[in-house]
Amino acid sequence: MRFTIICFVLIVLCSCHSEKPTKQRNFSKVEINALHEDTLFNIRALELLKKDRGCIFLNSDGRGGLVMEELRANKPDTTVVYDYFHKMNTNIILNYRSVATTNKDHYGLTIGSPAYLLRAAHESLDTVYKETHPKTFYDSMDFWNDQEGIAIGDPTDDCMSIIITRDGGETWTKLSCDDLPKAKEGEAAFAASDTNIAIVGNHTWVATGGKASRILYSPDKGKTWNVYDTPIIEGKETTGMYSIDFYDENNGFAIGGDYTKPNDTLNNKIRTQDGGKTWQVVANGKGPGYRSCVQYVPNSNAKELVAIGFKGIDYSNDAGETWRHLSDEGFYTIRFLNDSVAYAAGKGRISKLTFRE
Repeated sequence: MRFTIICFVLIVLCSCHSEKPTKQRNFSKVEINALHEDTLFNIRALELLKKDRGCIFLNSDGRGGLVMEELRANKPDTTVVYDYFHKMNTNIILNYRSVATTNKDHYGLTIGSPAYLLRAAHESLDTVYKETHPKTFYDSMDFWNDQEGIAIGDPTDDCMSIIITRDGGETWTKLSCDDLPKAKEGEAAFAASDTNIAIVGNHTWVATGGKASRILYSPDKGKTWNVYDTPIIEGKETTGMYSIDFYDENNGFAIGGDYTKPNDTLNNKIRTQDGGKTWQVVANGKGPGYRSCVQYVPNSNAKELVAIGFKGIDYSNDAGETWRHLSDEGFYTIRFLNDSVAYAAGKGRISKLTFRE
């Protein structure tokens, strides 16, 4: 009996210890260091490099570059290789809004018709997909792994446009509307920050927007699809979700609003805790208004978020319930390098952001 009691006490003590909360961070400022400035920059396509410390960015005029960082004496030595995608320039202005990387190649995707998906690899540049439908407009691109990738765009028929590769980007196939949920009238997507797609493992979420703003969800890397309604603001061509991110298979966050009314804060921030099946409005009437990009801070247990847009930078450490405005500096898109440093790009510059308590 005494042994049993001792075991019980030890179990209780261990359980209490394991439930001790970890220190919750609370960023109060952000340091912004411009890495490269150009008055012609209009960058919405940004992604981290797979092999190196740095990022790749593509501009709306067909140009692009790499930010390369090498740690020396624990201090990053930054090099910007501009016009990395200069060979992509043709007689057609290539307006890039999406970029993706694998361990081998870089991919850039343009909006408008014709839409070009180009691959840069080993000093060569190839067009791996082209679409000429008058309604063609691609918004975002991402990869599950080095062999399988996805890009989404506005409807050309009665469903969202989705193209997929299963052979490392060599070929891309557009899914039939027979295999996708039917789009609602006025439903499309926004090419605002290349964050309409969120991927965790085999799970994929696509955020639509416009007169209808919903979630397309695939549990199996785009083979089958479901659709879920959201409570985010909708009803106009300029309303809905502009950006989505998932921390894990259950916790996700989406932000948007109406970019023509950037100060409106009603019904523009939503959260899910069941993998996107149901969503709840958070911080209604408070916190940031329209923002073009939201990202979870790594290693934050789905608590910390940063939202970014042309109206500034905002931060939450309680899963979006409350927000702190950190800066009026405007950007379009952001990617976290680690749990306190990120790259951000927008009009006129690409920068490094360092968040501090």
